[in-house]
Amino acid sequence: MKFMGYPRPNGTVGVRNLLLVLPSVVCANDTALRIAAQLNGAVSVTHQHGCAQLPADAAQTYRTLVGFASNPNVAACIVVGLGCETLNAKNLAADVARTGKPVASLVIQEEGGTIATIAKGVVIGREMLSGMSVQRREERDISELTLGLECGGSDAWSGLSGNPVAGVVSDMLIAQGGRSILSETQEIIGAEHILVRRAVSDEVADKLLDAVKRAESGALAGGSDIRLANPTPGNKEGGISTLEEKSLGCIAKAGTAAPLQEVVDYGETPTKKGLVFMDTPGHDIESITGMVAGGAQVILFTTGRGTCTGCPVAPVVKICSNTPTYVKMKDNMDLDAGPIIDGKATIRELGEKTFGMILAVCSGQTTKTEELGYGSFAINRIGPTQ
Repeated sequence: MKFMGYPRPNGTVGVRNLLLVLPSVVCANDTALRIAAQLNGAVSVTHQHGCAQLPADAAQTYRTLVGFASNPNVAACIVVGLGCETLNAKNLAADVARTGKPVASLVIQEEGGTIATIAKGVVIGREMLSGMSVQRREERDISELTLGLECGGSDAWSGLSGNPVAGVVSDMLIAQGGRSILSETQEIIGAEHILVRRAVSDEVADKLLDAVKRAESGALAGGSDIRLANPTPGNKEGGISTLEEKSLGCIAKAGTAAPLQEVVDYGETPTKKGLVFMDTPGHDIESITGMVAGGAQVILFTTGRGTCTGCPVAPVVKICSNTPTYVKMKDNMDLDAGPIIDGKATIRELGEKTFGMILAVCSGQTTKTEELGYGSFAINRIGPTQ
């Protein structure tokens, strides 16, 4: 099967063609936003990191920023730094440039302030956009796609309709040689043994179990039992009563046919095709950011409550698990899985329909979040600020 994508110099394929203006540190957020605002076709993000972080957090932030800018959907990148932060903007830009895409770095203190930096960034950005304008989509094999699987604002129907539909899509993509990333470590607790049985080796199984243990012990160290703190109030209002119920629904996104090939850290690029697990938190935006930093070109997001967030550089396809919420939130939802609950469609039928939409989106069809201009970004934090 094929889709229409943008080939990149490093052999990857983008489903979008974007200029990313990336701050290396919280202090450069406003400057990066102002550069992007003057460039049609540019996007930017804000974050609170890049300085005053302990080494483990600084390393994770750096890996995530490099990975996010290296995503195939990003055709070119301008990195904006302050000049005295922990994460060096020039080093970050150099690592992104290894992909072969055009990359530039600007340091506010070296440019003489924010006004001069913005002016220079706009000039550089216009040159980059000019080069991007001649790039055209080409027919590519579906095996070159990486799909990120996410669920958020879940309800009692999520594990019966929306998430199994995502599982069908995942199995179909993997059968064609592609990759799916399952995430949200806190939301497989109580169901991890089912995924362990699908691991291709003891090493993969042990790494998954280690991630679960860290998630539980980390919550306990903070004075909370995650099995009591999760589900969230919205999940409970939607009919989920225990973390185990939520977890059984969550892992349904991984389908039933594919072995678990690999477990990767937050924001890390997988090395295996097939089903991969990424150690991310249950926080939707942090999880999506990690998967996109790991190379996911498109996100399939299931929700029963109507979560409406998007991603700055990757299209997010929203499946609603029940028809009443879909109707109420139609401006934000792409697909309705409610017919499964009503007995009007099967999981397989809606899975095939969703798979077709994924291919259409990867070939240029816009999602509801893109049409609304929604794009949230957040990096998982390990420890306290210095």
